[in-house]
Amino acid sequence: MPPEVDSGGGAAGAAFAGRPRQRGRGLAHGLVEDLGEKIRSQLLRPGDKLPTESAIMQSFGVSRTVVREALSKLQAAGLVETHHGIGTFVLQPRAGSVFRLDAGDIATSVDVLAVLELRISLETESAGLAASRRTEEQLQAMRQALDDFERNVAVAGDTVAPDFRFHLQIAQSTGNPYFADIMSHLGTTIIPRTRINAIRTLDRSGAYLSRVNREHEEIYAAIARRDPESARAAMRIHLTNSRERLRIAQEEAAQRVEQDAAAATPPVRG
Repeated sequence: MPPEVDSGGGAAGAAFAGRPRQRGRGLAHGLVEDLGEKIRSQLLRPGDKLPTESAIMQSFGVSRTVVREALSKLQAAGLVETHHGIGTFVLQPRAGSVFRLDAGDIATSVDVLAVLELRISLETESAGLAASRRTEEQLQAMRQALDDFERNVAVAGDTVAPDFRFHLQIAQSTGNPYFADIMSHLGTTIIPRTRINAIRTLDRSGAYLSRVNREHEEIYAAIARRDPESARAAMRIHLTNSRERLRIAQEEAAQRVEQDAAAATPPVRG
């Protein structure tokens, strides 16, 4: 676990002076840029614990919704990591995005984003119900799926099947057959990397998949201790992060397409 830094003072506390700059893209975007700059400039260092949501709200003069949206974007960018019930910690900054979309993936990513929006609504509640209703056998099946996932990351094996199995087992553990019916109907195509070439490529590196499985472990831990609210929060964080990672890559891909088109356009001569 990363070392805690006093949320009211010290390095992290001092870094929270001031307010996010007002930008045309909104308060959340301004907060992301402000915190991202502090992380990249080492005012907030790897391992530092960010102040609570309430402290950030007071420090920057923004709402809880803005703070949560900003933290979600920072997580998706790989700058911070949230451990529900413990706090949000600064990660070691990395170069570039989690993955890059090719131009041919843009249309597909729009559809995958839509599926992720559906999953956020469906699986957030599914996780909460599973935490209340799961049996020990069902919990053991979730554990087995995560162990298979982790083992296959290490050997560059198939992680899609255990990933889907984990999510399906949560749906089955709700005791409501309709949750499992919907998940079974959607099938493994709900896993973004089954449809996006750029994400499938990352199966060989393991960095993306290790982060995904850390998020899975947060969900599992909440379900194991029968904590519905934490299970819902962990599932929402996991799926929102997936959506944000894809949205960021989608925006970058669209910008590259525009830049390539502009470079290919011959100058107008007078």
